[in-house]
Amino acid sequence: MRDLEEKYRAELVVIGVHSAKFRAEQATEAVREAVLRYDIRHPVVNDRDLKVWQSYAVRSWPTMMFIDPRGKVIARHEGEVPVESFERSLDEMIGEFDQKGWLDRRPVNWRLEAGQSRSPLAFPAGVLADETSDRLFIADTNHHRLIISDLAGQVKSLIGGKEAGLCDGDFNTARFNGPQGLTLHDQTLYVADTGNHALRAVELTSQSVTTLAGNGQQARIYYRRGGAGPAIKLNSPWDVAYADGKLYITMAGFHQLWQYDLSNQQIGPWVGAGPEGLIDGRLNQAMLAQPSGLSYRDGQLYLACSEASALRKVEVATGEVTTLLGQGLYEFGDVNGDRQTGRLQHPLGVGAGPDGLIYLADTYNHRIKRYDPSTGIVQGWSGDGRSGYQDGPAELSRFNEPASLSFAGNRVYIADTNNHLIRVIDRSNGAVSSLHLEGWPN
Repeated sequence: MRDLEEKYRAELVVIGVHSAKFRAEQATEAVREAVLRYDIRHPVVNDRDLKVWQSYAVRSWPTMMFIDPRGKVIARHEGEVPVESFERSLDEMIGEFDQKGWLDRRPVNWRLEAGQSRSPLAFPAGVLADETSDRLFIADTNHHRLIISDLAGQVKSLIGGKEAGLCDGDFNTARFNGPQGLTLHDQTLYVADTGNHALRAVELTSQSVTTLAGNGQQARIYYRRGGAGPAIKLNSPWDVAYADGKLYITMAGFHQLWQYDLSNQQIGPWVGAGPEGLIDGRLNQAMLAQPSGLSYRDGQLYLACSEASALRKVEVATGEVTTLLGQGLYEFGDVNGDRQTGRLQHPLGVGAGPDGLIYLADTYNHRIKRYDPSTGIVQGWSGDGRSGYQDGPAELSRFNEPASLSFAGNRVYIADTNNHLIRVIDRSNGAVSSLHLEGWPN
């Protein structure tokens, strides 16, 4: 949409209408945070009561309504569509309205939202702790860079700049675009470079960045073939995990789990049929729903399917998918319990803890939860369930859309995205503190 707004800035006015599916998305402040995070530069209506949705007889997300200069709805499109098709349609409409003398090309200037932060970070969405080497890796997502600090917050290195781009090279010249998920193997940090639709590798010894797959262009919605990494377009890679010589990537835009073989540099779909859903089974018999957070332990991949508010498990040896929590695309909540009764709300982060539990960043519930594989029970652990910022005891602490977590000894590091902070939880009691990053390089 940004490309269309730029190309047709004198002819096209875009107005976004946010008709929420999840309860947490109804809050105007949550919509404002999303506008800031995604740098949206057109007006967005918070249709929290679905009045616009109903008056335009909308049935699905996304739906695009085309309104002529006199206010009449002349077309609609449901679902994703290639930008080339939009351009052809807009060119035809502009030609027609020009002939009729209807177009008004006077510039429209919107007052953009501006945020304030208590932190030098901007919507951090990924965090990875490396206790062995006393390192913490942070995806400073809206600053389009990576940060390396020690576990106490002393900054050691910056990778990339504050400008979005897709550029390989050393730590100073490399560029990212909205990086998110991280995994480490030996001395290589692998990055889901979401905004670039790319998989990147950061060689920590040589301090260099290379692109393993993707070319910066988003693959079309039904583009699902594999092949040599650099030749394959990706679609919103969200998180990445290493296991036995392979990288596993949550391809949120394709509702699939992909696999990258480090030995032959081949990448392609591995699990998921492609359409969005919550169906178990092997490999492409299963259906996923915006797979996001990913964590590996003992032959199992644990996966957050955010659109189904679900926790899934994938057997690496067979590709068998099992749902541990979640009932469907429209079943969500904030409830402790088992597969039948427990509820999450759009979780984005998952981590297999050293204590055998599975930890969840239950993003829209603003909580950190724990799932016990031995009992099948999920329980709230830290955060009181309301968005905000508060350190202290587990039951009084507050987060604002936490998105990722990682472990170092008795500490859990949290990417608290909308608070622009890294938070730290003491596993012994659930108490929360904030990590203060210091010693920034000049």
